[in-house]
Amino acid sequence: MALTHVNEKGEAHMVDVGEKPPTKRKATASGVVRMQKSTLDLIVQGGLAKGDALAVARVSGIMAAKKTPDLIPLCHPLPISSVKIDFATTENSVKIIATVATTAPTGVEMEALTAVSVAALSLYDMIKAVDRSAIIEQILLEEKSGGKSGHYVR
Repeated sequence: MALTHVNEKGEAHMVDVGEKPPTKRKATASGVVRMQKSTLDLIVQGGLAKGDALAVARVSGIMAAKKTPDLIPLCHPLPISSVKIDFATTENSVKIIATVATTAPTGVEMEALTAVSVAALSLYDMIKAVDRSAIIEQILLEEKSGGKSGHYVR
């Protein structure tokens, strides 16, 4: 399988999607921020000095999805129709789930992955004063639909 972002000379280039018809597309990505149980307790109880860590992570994830082409050089600017950021907690972690949708000639996998990544970084920023040992891990594409390659589920 050839890489689509590399031309015949091996040079990086932005793929031309101008002739592709717009279709409904959706992608979901996730990632985990692992931390001390006491840190998660502070988040849940609203006891962090910086404020509501999950609200900040949610807004930063939404903003990141919209700014993806500014951060990832070969991504196309897309008319994003929705970005949803959800959280699931365990005893010592927060799972971040980002779902991004559009109707466009190319998909939103990178937007979902960027949303999760930046939300995780923002969450780390909110908790680092009490838990510098927190770990960001397992950022991955969970599912994507639409387009020529069809439906993918991890």
